Amino acid sequence: MTLKKLTITEHNSTTDEYTTRLMTDAEFEVYKADKAREDIEKAEAEAKAQAKAELLQRLGITEDEARLLLN
Repeated sequence: MTLKKLTITEHNSTTDEYTTRLMTDAEFEVYKADKAREDIEKAEAEAKAQAKAELLQRLGITEDEARLLLN
């Protein structure tokens, strides 16, 4: 997947002016790394939720019933 550089809007609180500029190469690399990490975390959370739902289904109990068993 090819990403084009994104823009950053900066606010000068002294003059109340907004400036929009392209990300620098370094900022863009940080953005891509953060985006990749977020995508991995989202996929892991979805896999965990799916595994949990499958386990509850196999046990034939609801999430609330499982919670009662664990407390």
